[in-house]
Amino acid sequence: MRAEFSVNGTRYDVDVEPRRTLADALREDLGLTGTHLGCEHGVCGACTVLVDGEPVRACLMLAVQADGCSVSTVEGLAADDGTLHPLQEAFCAKHGLQCGFCTPGMLMTALDLLDREPAPCRERIREEMSGNICRCTGYVGIVDAVEAAAQELNP
Repeated sequence: MRAEFSVNGTRYDVDVEPRRTLADALREDLGLTGTHLGCEHGVCGACTVLVDGEPVRACLMLAVQADGCSVSTVEGLAADDGTLHPLQEAFCAKHGLQCGFCTPGMLMTALDLLDREPAPCRERIREEMSGNICRCTGYVGIVDAVEAAAQELNP
């Protein structure tokens, strides 16, 4: 089946099996390996991307369901010149990266939160990020990073 969608502003026309997930299409067909696959059951959040501005688990969404949509992945966060997004900077500065496996999903979830709520409190950050599992269990650094990015984006 053909599916046409944009990823980080670039238009793609892909030929995919009907049951191919968006995560597999991003990683294997488009070479965008920043989206990680953890549980592949939609529980861990490592595969979170934004589809038309809404967070989705790319392991649960079929690629053909993204037809006509705009997809944002972690690869699209940094500027064209390589300058990191304030969320990426904050994750580095506040030790929110840890092993890094969950980081792409964390970043996309945090981006969605800060787009909707420019100045969330720590409790709200914890609530919104609770759908993303960090196996390193270092949530304090992650919450610190999202809080710092919010302050940077909305001084």
